[in-house]
Amino acid sequence: MTAEGYDSHVELDWSDIYQQGAEYELRVSTGGDDWAVRTTTKESKVIDFVNDLGTALSLKYKLFDVSNGKEKEVAEARAKTRVFNDDELLDMVQQYTFRYFWDFADEKSGWARERSPNMKDGDIITSGGTGFGIASVITGAERGWITREQAVNRMLKLTKSLREFERFHGMWGHWYQADTQEIFHFSKYDDGGDTVESAFMAQGLLTARQYFDGDSAEEQQLRKEITELWEAMEWDWYTKGEDVIYWHWSKNHGWKMDHPIKGYNEALIVYVLAASSPTHGTSDKPYHQGWAGWNVPTFRNYEDYYGMSLPLGNKEHKGGPLFFAHYSFMGLDPRGLQDRYANYWQQNVRHTLINRAYCLDNPYGWEGYGEDFWGLTAGDKVPEGYTAHAPGFQRDHGTITPTAALSSMPYTPEESMKVLKNLYRNHGRELFGEMGFYDGINLSVSDDPSEQVRKTYLAIDQGPIVGMIENHRSGLLWRYFMRDPDVRRGLNKLGFTVNNEQP
Repeated sequence: MTAEGYDSHVELDWSDIYQQGAEYELRVSTGGDDWAVRTTTKESKVIDFVNDLGTALSLKYKLFDVSNGKEKEVAEARAKTRVFNDDELLDMVQQYTFRYFWDFADEKSGWARERSPNMKDGDIITSGGTGFGIASVITGAERGWITREQAVNRMLKLTKSLREFERFHGMWGHWYQADTQEIFHFSKYDDGGDTVESAFMAQGLLTARQYFDGDSAEEQQLRKEITELWEAMEWDWYTKGEDVIYWHWSKNHGWKMDHPIKGYNEALIVYVLAASSPTHGTSDKPYHQGWAGWNVPTFRNYEDYYGMSLPLGNKEHKGGPLFFAHYSFMGLDPRGLQDRYANYWQQNVRHTLINRAYCLDNPYGWEGYGEDFWGLTAGDKVPEGYTAHAPGFQRDHGTITPTAALSSMPYTPEESMKVLKNLYRNHGRELFGEMGFYDGINLSVSDDPSEQVRKTYLAIDQGPIVGMIENHRSGLLWRYFMRDPDVRRGLNKLGFTVNNEQP
């Protein structure tokens, strides 16, 4: 049995001696012969939060097989905990969350699974979440959690599947079935190309094209395959000849979804990439007349909230859910990024601070909301359901989604770190699992901590935790995505200025 100590927990693993169907009892001692039972389980791993025992602990564990009413000691291990500094906490959260995209990815394709536990519809893999997973793989290679060779091999598996999966004028569908690799409908008519999810995929691919810049045959092949996939994406076709880009097209239902992408939301990256394409690029008109047109009520904001003026976003919900400040900015660097509509660093900082201020205001009196418990974004509701949590009536249900504050780390580092410490040290026993923080926590639903947490993981929530924390720590993903010459030309075409010129 191995035991690794962290700040407030110990991770124990006895996979090498695990017997299927056996029942195990884990006991701990802080010294002497006093042993306390920590848990009984039929699993081969346990995360034991030990802050109830103190801090900076020296612990001895014993594992017993207690199957069929009998008791037999089968293993023991020692571990030490210590108080982590902020950088160590960030590294820990990133590494745990990285497991979602490395260990839990679909083995056959390399794609990220949509969620854990799997959907009732089966083993579903997701294109947008896989794009965020690419950012996690790059981060893992840079931080040494995996080797560069391992990362390249995983990426080559992914690009192979990206070529083989059915595409729709170069775009991927939102979901595919892992076993058959066939398109799976996201909603009734959504069984074809999805430009937004495909943009998240392309953002990851272009970041990888710049990061994996080595001379080895494998890295050269990877860059070649990414370029072929990128240049096959028909952004211009998805305009239907109009001055706007459409979200969906299906070979079975055509343009039935009829969803033009306009108004400020998570899809800024769609227009940036559409303008950047060297083969199927759009002019600047869809961006200025479709996405940002004067007749689009959800684009310009300019309202004051809690003493802050917000340039862009939905007025009713004070800018909307926080993933608007995350998804397009996994690679797109908002530092110094500006066009005629907004300074995007200012936009994202203010959006985050307004979301936080709303939670502190707490107009509906939800339990726990405060300086170390805030963040409304899309995610699972507690106890059930899914929604785009945001400020305001019908969008605020008392559920805090950890990815909201954690992925906002570049914009509000001190405020976000308070949330991280609270969620980990005070709620981690229920909220922190094998792949990091679970998706949602709501202290108002019950006095029982075990009922306050939705113990699920979602790819689109896990990915920004790894990538945006890394952008806060090193600017890694921003640096490489902004280095791409196609992207630079596209930004220039749309009238963006980038004041912090990237190397």
